[in-house]
Amino acid sequence: MSMPVSTRKTPMPSQPPGERIRNFSEVALGYTEEMARQEAERCLQCKKAPCRQGCPVEIDIPAFIGRIKEGDFAGAIEKVKEKNNLPAICGRVCPQENQCEKYCTLAKKGEPVGIGRLERFVADYQLSQGEVEPPALATPTGFRVAVIGSGPAGLTAAADLARMGHQVTVFEALHVPGGVLMYGIPEFRLPKEIVQREIDYIRRLGVEIRTNSVVGKMVTVDELLESGFDAVFIGTGAGLPYFMGIPGENLLGVYSANEFLTRTNLMKAYLFPEYLTPIKVGRRVAVIGAGNVAMDAARTALRLGAEKSMIVYRRSAEEMPARKEEVEHAEEEGVEFHLLTSPVEIHGDEAGWVTGMTCIRYELGEPDASGRRRPVAIPGSEYRMEVDTVVIAIGQGPNPLVLQTTPGLELTKKGTIAADEETGATSREGVFAGGDIVTGAATVILAMGAGKKAARAIDAYLRQKGEKGNG
Repeated sequence: MSMPVSTRKTPMPSQPPGERIRNFSEVALGYTEEMARQEAERCLQCKKAPCRQGCPVEIDIPAFIGRIKEGDFAGAIEKVKEKNNLPAICGRVCPQENQCEKYCTLAKKGEPVGIGRLERFVADYQLSQGEVEPPALATPTGFRVAVIGSGPAGLTAAADLARMGHQVTVFEALHVPGGVLMYGIPEFRLPKEIVQREIDYIRRLGVEIRTNSVVGKMVTVDELLESGFDAVFIGTGAGLPYFMGIPGENLLGVYSANEFLTRTNLMKAYLFPEYLTPIKVGRRVAVIGAGNVAMDAARTALRLGAEKSMIVYRRSAEEMPARKEEVEHAEEEGVEFHLLTSPVEIHGDEAGWVTGMTCIRYELGEPDASGRRRPVAIPGSEYRMEVDTVVIAIGQGPNPLVLQTTPGLELTKKGTIAADEETGATSREGVFAGGDIVTGAATVILAMGAGKKAARAIDAYLRQKGEKGNG
């Protein structure tokens, strides 16, 4: 007789909050083999596999979970890697609750299968076995593709194109590949060693990665096409921070979330003076915004020694765009939430350092275009909040460098690249784009999905070009 399926996920062990706010080690510790098999047993192996429609990179989810059930962990990760070149990253940072797990049949009556946790488990299992053997590559096609940007979209497109037999060169502006995976997401949520291992795997597929290569300054898209590349993929992301446009934003002690997180993650400011990147965090830190980036900044501030770290957000808890798990982790760690509140001015002392903010309270009105209720300021509700560090985390937009140096590249009203949703094709022949540079700031997995679709389209474009050339 089969046991009834548990309505709850197998819990994931994690570092206790009191301990983890004093270190940068990973918070969620991952499943043991026993836990993974126990969670895999919950999967109903549905014939129609509704979970698959929620996966932007098209993983055969029931098949890989079925292999975990049998204890065939090596077979499980092989199944995942047929579609996903970065599983240890996705298992950690994908918003599974809005994707595969949202469609899981078990979610109707309880909690869905922990698909993300299982993906992380098999990826980590493989990494623990030593060097990962790359799969056999297709016969070389003789075509060369330039990929601009080594974030999730660029890495995915590069890996898929290499597996199809094309010669791929990635151009990365920073000194370390990985894009937002390296500079944006903190160590405690995504250990950099894991990102490094996934990038090494992509290099072993034959992908060349050139760092310190700023396309738009050192070389343009046109020059790449003229110098022997047959197609170009632009995956330069959304690295340009937005500001609020309020008085006092240029005071010392005001950071964009981008700068704050880049200094900490990529430049290892948390290991100062071992790494020579100073970062000044005051006693009271206010982070403006409530997305995942804001949670990352607020939790990072605590680990850098802030006595008080606050999220200041002009809507209510219902509207916060951050993942539920991120908000829960922040609350457990003692981050304070000041909701229906927004700064109207930042104040400083004679030396130009932040001393506080004037905030105004809001109430929620009718829904706006995003479907969220619009915040309406309450007249006369201003009050002063004492803070000495302010981090602005209200989103970021497309980096304009490549866009300004590529004539004939059509942009949208938002300043992103206009590209076909299914193929990534742009207004320029042979030039494709995907990820945040097309959608505006979104998720790692959606950028990967765009990289995957573009790789397929680039492959088709090159093969067609080859046939014409031979005709």
